[in-house]
Amino acid sequence: MGMKNIPLVALVGRPNVGKSTLFNRIVGRRLAVIHDRPGTTRDRQQAEADWRGVAFTLVDTGGIEALNRVLVGAADPVAEDSAQFIAEIRAQAELAIADADVIVMVVDLISGVTAADEEVADILRRANKPVLVAASKGDNQERRDGAVEFYNLGLSEIYPVSGMHGTGVGDLLDAVVEALPQKPPESEEDDDSLKIAIVGRPNVGKSSLLNRLLGKERVIVSPVPGTTRDAIDTQVVWHDQLITLIDTAGIRRRGKIDHGGVEQYSVLRALKALKRADVALLLIDAIEGITSQDAHIASFVLEEKLSVIVLVNKWDAVEKDSYTMLQEEEKVRDALKFLPYVPIIFISAKTGQRVSEIIPLALQVHEERFVRIPTADINRILRAAVARQAPPFKAGKRLKLRYGSQVAVDPPKFLFHVNDVDLVHFTYARYLENQIRAVYPFTGTPILMSFRAGKEDRRGR
Repeated sequence: MGMKNIPLVALVGRPNVGKSTLFNRIVGRRLAVIHDRPGTTRDRQQAEADWRGVAFTLVDTGGIEALNRVLVGAADPVAEDSAQFIAEIRAQAELAIADADVIVMVVDLISGVTAADEEVADILRRANKPVLVAASKGDNQERRDGAVEFYNLGLSEIYPVSGMHGTGVGDLLDAVVEALPQKPPESEEDDDSLKIAIVGRPNVGKSSLLNRLLGKERVIVSPVPGTTRDAIDTQVVWHDQLITLIDTAGIRRRGKIDHGGVEQYSVLRALKALKRADVALLLIDAIEGITSQDAHIASFVLEEKLSVIVLVNKWDAVEKDSYTMLQEEEKVRDALKFLPYVPIIFISAKTGQRVSEIIPLALQVHEERFVRIPTADINRILRAAVARQAPPFKAGKRLKLRYGSQVAVDPPKFLFHVNDVDLVHFTYARYLENQIRAVYPFTGTPILMSFRAGKEDRRGR
């Protein structure tokens, strides 16, 4: 497995100095969660950026915090729900530093140099990488004049910037591009990787699964619900196939979301992640069993017309006999009746049980999106379906299915010409879909069914 070969720039610094705001300014869109509570960004968030024709990957990290700080009563106390993650946040930032070609240390012009800044600077001096200092929140000239204080960190030139307004960001990026290693230019190509989103309720094991798939600690894993707040992309190569794995924040019921807070933005990000995915891995907690919220999340996947695999996680913790798996699969399928075509795997992200089956099945499920059925086969299936079960009859008029064809792939779409669209009942449409799937399964993949009356039929109405 290997990462995409473009330079990487890491934004690091203590919590709440403006890293996420600067990140969003550079990449040109609101991608990182922004909130005025320290510790909001916990994992590494990354996106591709471009400055004056030079492409690079920009990484936003969780704040590095002094491990021995007194959290309560500090000048910039870490949010209560992030205090327990200090060691993990620091580890994530240090991983980003290890991967980075250029490091941008972000400091806060309002608070000035702090003990935590000095600790971060000490870490960076040992990194043996180009380091630039962005003095953020430079929203006015008086603040920007105070940037000279940060020369005491002994790192490099100081660049006063305002992530909110964009002031000074161009000068910073000029310096970033200048510091990047010289590499031969690569042709610009669209990201054609297979994008797999890992979704589910909080604390069902999404981050643990991602780390198991990658074989390393890519994201923070914790038993506390809501640990992952950003949608995090990681690119890997699987048998010459480029894959983007997207780990998302847990999606709770709307009534349980802190509206206007960090969690609301995280849920929105998870839903946006589905919009750019090709395949969704829907995780369900085997201990708790399938819930109405699992079905609710599955409906989001269906709305986006994604291919989907259901993963029943924590299977190692379930007491079972030879019938347990069949019984649990029946419960899942009963709750997800609107997704009858989904494959189900019982896994353990903790032990690795059946995890090796996931990526091959995801590749297969994605290939199903591009299956095209010859028109002759479709009409043969259609004739057999009509012979087996007559079309509905309404108000003295029976539905007539003249012929059908597949008009699109990704996802597959079928058009059926009929005498009267109003006679098509959804149960008969579902019946036709099932007859198609009996021959062409389209495993894990939705298919779209549309019906159209011919001109002669419309004139006769």
